Amino acid sequence: MPAPSKPTATSTVTSDDRPVASALSRWTSLSRVVRREAAIGWLFVLPALLMYALFVLLPLLLSIQYSFLRWDGIGPMTWVGLKNYATVLDDPDLLGTIFNAFKLVIFFSFIPVTLGLVVASVIHRVATGRLGAIARTVLFLPQVIPLVAAGIIWGWLLALPGLINQILRAVGLETFARAWLGDFDWALPAVGLIGVWVLLGFCTVLLLTGITKIDPSLYESARIDGAGWFTEFVNITIPLLKQEIGVCLTVTVIAALAAFDIVYVSTAGGPGNSTAVPGIQIYILAFTEQRIGLASALAVMLMVLVLVVILPIQYLSRESTP
Repeated sequence: MPAPSKPTATSTVTSDDRPVASALSRWTSLSRVVRREAAIGWLFVLPALLMYALFVLLPLLLSIQYSFLRWDGIGPMTWVGLKNYATVLDDPDLLGTIFNAFKLVIFFSFIPVTLGLVVASVIHRVATGRLGAIARTVLFLPQVIPLVAAGIIWGWLLALPGLINQILRAVGLETFARAWLGDFDWALPAVGLIGVWVLLGFCTVLLLTGITKIDPSLYESARIDGAGWFTEFVNITIPLLKQEIGVCLTVTVIAALAAFDIVYVSTAGGPGNSTAVPGIQIYILAFTEQRIGLASALAVMLMVLVLVVILPIQYLSRESTP
């Protein structure tokens, strides 16, 4: 009789453990790859972050610091707390610059966006093909021209012997001719006209790009139902362009509140303080009167005003985006 065979011990590692070990190894290698790619990405972004911190964040923090000091830019600094902010709020000339900036919002923002909506809708509906490309190019040209050059050109046009007054005299309206940029009542609207000319093309091209993304079947369905151009414009175009309108309002409101170059070249804040804006006053306080603390306080208040105006626009445009 053969001896019964002894049972052999079985291994505790089964084939079911191999997929688990393989998956764990793949996950570890994948995490290493992700960490390596993230590190490489941060290395690429690091130079831009350093430049942003050096030329944006650091001056911002220094401006906030200087706003609590009395300093002429050379001598010793003196801590004055909130006195500079109180001076801005108590000085009618400094407050007037802020009010002038908000008046420019009407010309730099509301008028270009409104006209841009209408012009973009007309171009999309009528001027197609090569004609539409020419219209977009002509409207966008003011964005290519440097603002300093635009201010100089419009200074010539709006001068007493300028082209605008020559046209008025030619059509028998010589009583309306005046030195537009030297008139206390008309200087600010004249500067606003320059802003309309500069920003209209930007708003039109941006809004026209948004209109081309709207489904044409929506307009076709509205026309079948008997809707006219104005009904299509109000009920289709404007609701579907809220994100583009938000971008236009953001850019143009910032341009109005932070206006400097056009105003400085065309009027330098005059006559009197009729066209003085915060940017002009900050320049005068810092580099002419050497009141660095007061200039910094006005700059910080301007930044806060910009954020207070812009953040609701951004929130509403994003909230209404489907």
